[in-house]
Amino acid sequence: MLVLGIETSATQGGVALVGESGLVSEYTLNVEVTHSERVLPAIERMLSDAGCGLSELGGLAVSIGPGSFTGLRIGLSTAKGLAYATGLPVAAVPTLEAMAWVLPHARPPICPVQDARKQEVYAALFQHGPDGLTRLMDDAALSPEALCETIKKPTLFLGDGLVSYGDLFRRLLGERLLLPPLAQRGPRAACVAELGRQKLLRGEAETIGDLTPRYLRASEAELRRQTRGVRRLAQPGAEA
Repeated sequence: MLVLGIETSATQGGVALVGESGLVSEYTLNVEVTHSERVLPAIERMLSDAGCGLSELGGLAVSIGPGSFTGLRIGLSTAKGLAYATGLPVAAVPTLEAMAWVLPHARPPICPVQDARKQEVYAALFQHGPDGLTRLMDDAALSPEALCETIKKPTLFLGDGLVSYGDLFRRLLGERLLLPPLAQRGPRAACVAELGRQKLLRGEAETIGDLTPRYLRASEAELRRQTRGVRRLAQPGAEA
C-alpha cells in the first residue's frame, strides 16, 4: 500500500509518499508561506517526480492536530477533497504522536511541544519501547511553566515551541532538557504517512464526514462568538 501523507499543523510542513519498501518521496518546507499556497503544488510535484499517479495510491494520511487552526483546516480540506475525488481511504494521525515518531530509537521520554500562542503550548509525552510508542501524557494545551512541572527526568524536546520558549525551558529544566539535532526537531509528513499507513492496514480508516481537527481549545472566531453571546444575554431584557 502506497500512502500519501499530509502535514500542515505548523510552519514546517509538507507531503510524503511511504510504501512497503519505505519512504518514496518527501517534500518539506519551513518558511512563512501559507500551506494553502503550497500543499497541492507540492503533491503534484512530488507525484510527478516519483513517477506516480493518484490512481496508484492505496490511501491518504493527514495530521489532525493539535496545531495551527488554519493549517489543520487546509490539510484536512486537501485530504477530504482528494478522498472524495478518488475514493481513497483516509487515516487521521495525531500530530504530536507523529512528531514523537521522528525519534524512533530514543530511550528518554519524548515531549513534542508546539507553540499554541496566548502564552501556551500544545504538548504530550511519549516513550519508545519494545512494544512501540507508548503515550505517557494526553495532548494538552498548557503554559510552558506548567509543562516544565510535569517533566521529572531527562526528556527529549522537539517542535516549534522550542523556538518560542527555548530559553525558558533551559532555565526551568536545566539538565532535564535534551535536544535532538536541528533536522529532527520539526513535524514530518513521512511520519504522518507511515503511521497512517499502519492504521489503514489495520482497517482504521476514517469516515470522511466525521474527519475533524483536534484543536484542544476554541478558535479565536469561536471565542468571539461566545463573548458576543454572553454580552447579549447580559443586556437588560435579553432572553436566557
